[in-house]
Amino acid sequence: MKSVFIAGSTGYLGTRLAKSLLDRGYEVRALARAGSESKAPSGCSVLVGDALKPETYRESINADTFVHLIGVAHPSPAKAELFRTIDLPAAIASIDAAKYADVRHFVYLSVAHPAPVMKAYIETRVKAEEHLLSSGMNATIVRPWYVFGPGHRWAYALIPFYKICELIPASREGALRCGLVTLNQMIAALTHAVETPATGIRYFNVPDIKRFQT
Repeated sequence: MKSVFIAGSTGYLGTRLAKSLLDRGYEVRALARAGSESKAPSGCSVLVGDALKPETYRESINADTFVHLIGVAHPSPAKAELFRTIDLPAAIASIDAAKYADVRHFVYLSVAHPAPVMKAYIETRVKAEEHLLSSGMNATIVRPWYVFGPGHRWAYALIPFYKICELIPASREGALRCGLVTLNQMIAALTHAVETPATGIRYFNVPDIKRFQT
């Protein structure tokens, strides 16, 4: 049985990815804070630790693939300090813990860039990507812009705008790079990343993510 360690297993993507992998016969090991064990998806093996302190969980990773999905909920420019004090340290901690545990493949949820907004959010993701590359691990870096689905449906209103931008030569590249992806596409892309580990560094940008479907 192949095993996967998920940091961020109780979030919007994490709960669904855990179910997808469990349905495929994977052992899913879920990192949870003390007192939050019950929030982990049913069927997961729960490991208690602090996402910002790799020494609290690195000895217990014991997985082929490490998936890092931790991030501040509902990101906005107003949360710039949280990106620097939570998102980036958590990513660095995960990368260091996975390296320590000799994980074969690391999957990192980043963000599409460059982009005209969310500068601090992008900056922290770029720094985490750089740290991952310097680790020497095999890795898949997934770069969505906005994921829409249950609870995140307001973005449907932007679809006509994107369609127009994709037709205009000056804006087409940016519209494709920072396009919208569905929740199902994201889960399918992340599942594929786990099932087909990369050798070296592999990127799933928005056009790549859109090719996947559950």
